Amino acid sequence: MTRFALTLEFDGGPFMGLQRQDHGPSIQAEVERAVREVTGETVTMHSAGRTDSGVHALGMVSHVDIEKDIAPFRLMEALNARLRPQPIAVLACEPKAGDWHARFSCLGRSYLYRIRNRRAPLTLDRGRAWHVTRPLDAEAMHRAAQVLVGRHDFTTFRSVHCQANDPVKTLDRLDVRREGDLISIEAEARSFLHHQVRSMVGTLGLVGLGQWSVEQVADALAARDRAALGLNAPAQGLYFVAAKYPDI
Repeated sequence: MTRFALTLEFDGGPFMGLQRQDHGPSIQAEVERAVREVTGETVTMHSAGRTDSGVHALGMVSHVDIEKDIAPFRLMEALNARLRPQPIAVLACEPKAGDWHARFSCLGRSYLYRIRNRRAPLTLDRGRAWHVTRPLDAEAMHRAAQVLVGRHDFTTFRSVHCQANDPVKTLDRLDVRREGDLISIEAEARSFLHHQVRSMVGTLGLVGLGQWSVEQVADALAARDRAALGLNAPAQGLYFVAAKYPDI
């Protein structure tokens, strides 16, 4: 039995999310199907994080256990061949120790949120960015973001369906920068609550529009109440970027 770590890139638009669903297609189900076609084995894929419907990944790390004797490069090539034409690609494949786990061995996760701030409709970025037509003040958004950095109770910024036992998380970084009409928001933490990044981005968007102040963001955080949330940003602008491990 070999445990293989898979680095996945995917467009989340056609899927109900990463995790297998009873009511629609998922990235997990597609990868497990591909493994079954390659090896004849039924496997369960475990991943560093979960993504909702419409959320993308640049470097999601997952693992599967395979009994068949197969080289990592051959497995990667075979999986990619069977995943076509689905918008899922295996970027890397490597064997790991049996006690290594894509989720539980992970020391940190990073996300990117992309906003296209322009009047014109989106073409190339349709379904891959949040389209905001009114001008956004990215510098004000960055200042407000720093209020959220650190160890806090993020109840205000978690989904009502979040299954985490503890709403207290340590946000290591939340940076906002503009390049032309693209506003990028980068978030890093050991782990995140369900909808935490989207909820933080939505609230920062209100700051960028001049509808909220930095003080109001601080008040919303302190309220520890989902009702105090300003706005939940749409899923299509969110990307899982990378997972950090002791040996990566």
